[in-house]
Amino acid sequence: MAVKKFTVLLMTVLIVCFSCYTYINSPEAIIAVDYRWGSRGPTVVEIQRRLKNWGYYKGNLDGIYGVKTYSAVLNFQKKNGLSSDGVVGSRTLAALGINSGRASASSGNKDLYLLACAIHGEARGEPYTGQVAVGAVIVNRTRNPKFPSTVAGVIYQPGAFTAVTDGQINIPPGDTALKAAQDALNGWDPSGGAIYYYNPAKTTNKWIWSRPIVKVIGKHYFCK
Repeated sequence: MAVKKFTVLLMTVLIVCFSCYTYINSPEAIIAVDYRWGSRGPTVVEIQRRLKNWGYYKGNLDGIYGVKTYSAVLNFQKKNGLSSDGVVGSRTLAALGINSGRASASSGNKDLYLLACAIHGEARGEPYTGQVAVGAVIVNRTRNPKFPSTVAGVIYQPGAFTAVTDGQINIPPGDTALKAAQDALNGWDPSGGAIYYYNPAKTTNKWIWSRPIVKVIGKHYFCK
């Protein structure tokens, strides 16, 4: 009887160990890592780099999660509708574009794809900074009471964008446009707060020439 009980116990332990090994080594397994005050390393450097690109972080890229990184993360979280705790968990990492979480059918991902389509249709061939700036103009409009409050509303506002009028909005965007859209949604604004842009070699709109120019990037003039 004792041998039988021992055999059953041994088999149970082996099954549990095998299950744990299979889970841990499965591509579906996700090990959550949070970055917070006191964390150090290359991921912290990448967090700092992205926050600095988007104007949240003002310090050095030293890989040390201190007061400046904490404050920058808090501001980023508040602006992007995340839990404002100063901890860079899976959701904040995803918003920063650092981790590779699976895409979902959320409105955020729909905005990302549509914005990338608009960037691709309006600014492909422009410098990367200029592509982000075009995306930033669309994002800026969603926050301006003169325009619709959603990305889709701004993009499909009648006559607002040539890419919609000529159908280029329907061309699938490439990786560069998708990355530029993510950067714009995350708060990087190379346009300097512009809500309009135009190519002076192509525009026939006399009114747009009266707008004060904020930046010139590539072939586009960005203005308010």
